[in-house]
Amino acid sequence: MRTGLVALLLAYVLSQFYRAFLAVLTPVLQADLGLTAADLATASGWWFLAFAAMQIPIGSGLDRLGPRWTTGMLMAVGAGGAFLFSQATGAFQIKLAMALIGVGCAPVLMASYFIYARSYSPAIFGTLAGVTIGVGALGNVASSLPLSAAVAAFGWRPTVLGLAAITAAVALAILALVRDPPRLVAAGDGSLLDLLRNRSIWPILAIMAVCYTPIAGLRGLWVGPYLADVQGADQIEIGRISLWIGLAMVAGNFAYGPLDRWLGTRKWVIFGGNALTLAALVVLWWFAAGPPGMAVAALVAAGFFGASFPMVIAHGRAFFPPHLMGRGVTLLNLFGIAPVGLAQIVTGWVHAATPATTPAAPYAAVFLFFAVTTAAGLAVYLLSQDRTD
Repeated sequence: MRTGLVALLLAYVLSQFYRAFLAVLTPVLQADLGLTAADLATASGWWFLAFAAMQIPIGSGLDRLGPRWTTGMLMAVGAGGAFLFSQATGAFQIKLAMALIGVGCAPVLMASYFIYARSYSPAIFGTLAGVTIGVGALGNVASSLPLSAAVAAFGWRPTVLGLAAITAAVALAILALVRDPPRLVAAGDGSLLDLLRNRSIWPILAIMAVCYTPIAGLRGLWVGPYLADVQGADQIEIGRISLWIGLAMVAGNFAYGPLDRWLGTRKWVIFGGNALTLAALVVLWWFAAGPPGMAVAALVAAGFFGASFPMVIAHGRAFFPPHLMGRGVTLLNLFGIAPVGLAQIVTGWVHAATPATTPAAPYAAVFLFFAVTTAAGLAVYLLSQDRTD
């Protein structure tokens, strides 16, 4: 079981890498393939939308088939997507490749969470979830300065081709090493409608929809163009700042992990962390054209405080019966990931539609979008019922 979890953890490192690597590849893809900021926003959005679209069938697959085959076979699809990316000659191929990579990454985290929920004490679910995302966020780190260095040394096509080979090797490791928990007799009973009839999870779904969207959008896409167009950063500087944000996300995931046990609450840990994320977004909006140090500090703060995703999963998981655990955690993941894909596309439109009265104006509009949606999610989440295991 532990060896299989290590394989899943490696897959999650790749998942975090792929969702963020476009921000660093932006300059070379624009130069080599003529892609625009809107093209890249749409490509990033396709990753998240494909990832989200797979959550419902993955939930059923986890309950009925188990995590081994569900994850291993889809991860192989992701390897194919990375290969297509390395051979792309235009915007459509990049978008299709990102969608296939999204399909491949879709089951990885929820497979780990499924095993935690079925095989470990509920009281430590939040800690295990936080550690998984914290370690997995090293992929976010790898997609910053290390990726910039690899692209500079080898070129972007050989670099992505190497990533395709690594992804295929991880898929094989999952098939060889992951062991499924014993199947429950009632695993085929029930449906998503049974979960949605429990109104206690509705406010949790609301915060789930906004807790990851801002930092995924910023780190995964907008930090690169913003730093280049407004702050005059080059590719290496973009990679360095992306590295700081990635490290902040790693630290944030580890920091959130045990807080529910230490403080005896999940609701207020989640609310407080997202309120601080909102404050960082407001600073980014108000001072979009301000000093680089202030912008970087706000981005790093958003990365740290915006790492509440595993705690929200833990909050929602407490309301799910064991035989619907796979469908329950993937429902939460659907609400966490689908809005990111939609937001990437919408913010691409917002950026394109905002008059560039100053270089910072289109980016300030993007930051404001993230701030408003986060505030709306927090308002609904106030209605939630606190629950710890």
